[in-house]
Amino acid sequence: MPPRGTINICVNNTALPHRFPIAIDPADIDFMGHVNNASYLKWVQDAVIDHWRSLAPVEAVARHLWVALKHEITYRRPTFLGDEVIATVLLEKVQGARASYETVIRRGEEVLAEVRSTWCSIDAETLRPARLAREVIARFFPEG
Repeated sequence: MPPRGTINICVNNTALPHRFPIAIDPADIDFMGHVNNASYLKWVQDAVIDHWRSLAPVEAVARHLWVALKHEITYRRPTFLGDEVIATVLLEKVQGARASYETVIRRGEEVLAEVRSTWCSIDAETLRPARLAREVIARFFPEG
């Protein structure tokens, strides 16, 4: 049994996917003429934070910041300047102050990269890990 107060939700089939359009900047392009791998990390961070801000209540957004703990990226195809790219973010699990996400970056139907990442919610004042309230988590899993 989890410790009292621990919220462990793992119901990715009911999570709301979040679509985030990505603007490719000329500075994203590397010496080989396609997007540098480091740009994908920025895109994932921007997409996950946008997901949080779009569903969490204003008070929760003000009280919580997010830091990345881990990213695992599988690159499928190169991305080029001028491509129309969308990141689809899916919150898979929340446990304590940690959240696990899957982000798929696509050009049309073509998968460019798949990213699994783990994030930690921190209190904006103390900068210490902070659990999310059940009501906040429920906004991301409406059927759960």
